[in-house]
Amino acid sequence: MEAEVFTCGYSYHAQRFHTHYKTGLPLYLFRLQTEGASEAVIDGKTHRLGQGDLLLLNPGRTYELFVDEYETTSKGSSISSGDYYLICGGRWMDQWWKRGDKPTLARIDPGEQLLALWRHLIIEKQRPADKQTGELIGCLLQALCLSLERAATESAPSYGRSFTALRMKRFVEEHATSTFKVEDAARQAGLSVSRAVHLFKECYGKTMLEYALEIRLAAALERMKYTAMTLEQIAESCGFGGYSYFHRVFKEKFGISPGAYRSGERRK
Repeated sequence: MEAEVFTCGYSYHAQRFHTHYKTGLPLYLFRLQTEGASEAVIDGKTHRLGQGDLLLLNPGRTYELFVDEYETTSKGSSISSGDYYLICGGRWMDQWWKRGDKPTLARIDPGEQLLALWRHLIIEKQRPADKQTGELIGCLLQALCLSLERAATESAPSYGRSFTALRMKRFVEEHATSTFKVEDAARQAGLSVSRAVHLFKECYGKTMLEYALEIRLAAALERMKYTAMTLEQIAESCGFGGYSYFHRVFKEKFGISPGAYRSGERRK
């Protein structure tokens, strides 16, 4: 058993809720708060959880979850808690966990790509069991673990980068190959354009447009190698807007035209 999912899903609570978890089995428990608030007691220590709080628990930990009334607005308190959860195990999981320190609690940006991966895993787990489904679940679990680890690492204070800047970075990554404006990334982060531009450059050493251009060029290289799309189609689909601009920035970056590069790849 390389990597196996025992249970996973999404839960939403609008009434008081309490659960307790402890097992002698070599199982891992992950939980991501996506809505509302809750409290988790881990090995006797209480943690208040809000949107984006990720729990990563290795075997042998004790865990209790409480959903109760919390102050949410000036109008008073309410009960509201939504989360994605996962209990898993296997040899790959053990090796991955030992490969580096994992935080018990991390505040991450639960981007759509990560949540889509978690939802895909939930759907596959609901299918009737067969060899193909089992292999796919294992691959999805590994991908989710690596994605959670990266998200937790990038959001750690020691990583030296602003959580707000990370949200803008994720926004650029998701929109670089489509219509992309700095104003949109700034609005997503709740910042003025000037503050957003300064913060991004300070954290990553490049502008948002320079980072977007790197992503577009990487996408273009992949499509030049592995698709039959014309160079004009590649330029449009990768966010360059037209071939002339694509040709210019490609040659500036690689010292060769897109056509010459593609011809060289085909001769290999």
